[in-house]
Amino acid sequence: MFLADAINWAGAFDWSAAWAVLTLRDYNTRVVALGAACLGLASGVVGTFVLLRKRSLLGDALSHATLPGIAAAFLLMSAAGATGKSLPGLLLGATLSGVLGVVCVLLIVHHTRIKQDAAIGIVLGVFFGVGMALMGIIQNAGTGHAAGLSSFIYGRAASMLAGEALLIAIGSSAAALACALLFKELTLLCFDPGFGGAQGWPIVLLDSLLMALVVGVTVIGLQAVGLIMMVALLVIPPAAARFWTERLWAMVLISGGCGALSGLLGAMLSALTPRLPSGAVIVLVASGLFGLSMLLGGARGIVARAVGGWRVARRIARQHLLRAVYEFTEGAAGAPRAARGAPRVPVAALLPLRSWSDFHLRRELERARRDGLVRRAAAGAYELTGAGVVEARRVTRNHRLWELFLIRHADIAPSHVDRDADEVEHVLSQEMIAELEGELTADHPELAAPPSPHRLPAEGGGA
Repeated sequence: MFLADAINWAGAFDWSAAWAVLTLRDYNTRVVALGAACLGLASGVVGTFVLLRKRSLLGDALSHATLPGIAAAFLLMSAAGATGKSLPGLLLGATLSGVLGVVCVLLIVHHTRIKQDAAIGIVLGVFFGVGMALMGIIQNAGTGHAAGLSSFIYGRAASMLAGEALLIAIGSSAAALACALLFKELTLLCFDPGFGGAQGWPIVLLDSLLMALVVGVTVIGLQAVGLIMMVALLVIPPAAARFWTERLWAMVLISGGCGALSGLLGAMLSALTPRLPSGAVIVLVASGLFGLSMLLGGARGIVARAVGGWRVARRIARQHLLRAVYEFTEGAAGAPRAARGAPRVPVAALLPLRSWSDFHLRRELERARRDGLVRRAAAGAYELTGAGVVEARRVTRNHRLWELFLIRHADIAPSHVDRDADEVEHVLSQEMIAELEGELTADHPELAAPPSPHRLPAEGGGA
């Protein structure tokens, strides 16, 4: 049944019309797609700084706060005898109302003990409630048909005109250019506003400029995706970009690209499925890009983190194995017994040294053998190769340097320092290792690795 329905749908689908949409041959599709792409680009760029500034929910309050301004502008223009649907007048009302909403949030936060999230919830609810009340008045008054105002709530990108697309393109370009010109200042605002204020930077002015950019992008996006969906374009693209990079400039570019791609693909899919609202489809495409980024992102994606954790676990297991083999073959003078003709290490002797199972131990030994660090000496016994001795000596030396540091500077008892060193030694930088060597090996300059400090009391007669 399902296969038959799918075949019937494929046969009835107008593939030529779909190809025309995908190649942007249709004029209306081209206008809508380019306008939505420009809006997505600006939203992604501005939203990056809003996200890093931890002001994402403020965009939600701002978008909802524009509704009473739209309704009030419609009533005032209708009362003055003009057409209530003049787009410049409606956008001006939305801008003023949105700015008022942001100012209310900031006043509540700075002059009361109410936290920002609660202040945003208060302003969002109050302004949206006032807007809906005014919309009810408009519907019941004799000021003319006002159904078109609902497009500011849900968006109407599918019926976007060329003039509206041009307005979106100009406003988006201005917002993106402002972010480019103020990149250094906005970076300082996002990461260390306290330092910037101490250096004399106008932090309050920069914060206000960032909020002004959010207001501008939100207002020009009302016609396309609506005030409810607009916040998604400010949050989802930068959140998706965060999974791909640790650099701000790259995050800005990726976020802008995700936003533009969301607008472009969303407009195309909406044209292919006319019954679906354009704003919702654009946001769904952005959500799909976020899901892919969360899964496959090279910096913080789930797969990348899993692979990175697996590699770290393998490196730690390798270091533990080499140190265990080295310490087993080590003599009282700190040199491996391999140099004195006793290199063999039975697997059974290594098992009690750590909490690994026989299977995991043999697996690590085989991996080390494939990498040329150990070799089989006899049945059930291994020995270090030349390269293995060098690497095992380095690993053991780093571990004992860190043990000495913890004993001398962290006041950890020698009998308890081994486990603490195990948890930290694998993340030591080369600079830290060099510093530890210069500070802690003066007593043992002739040794390949300092003697194990948590064994010294026992070897010294229990002192």
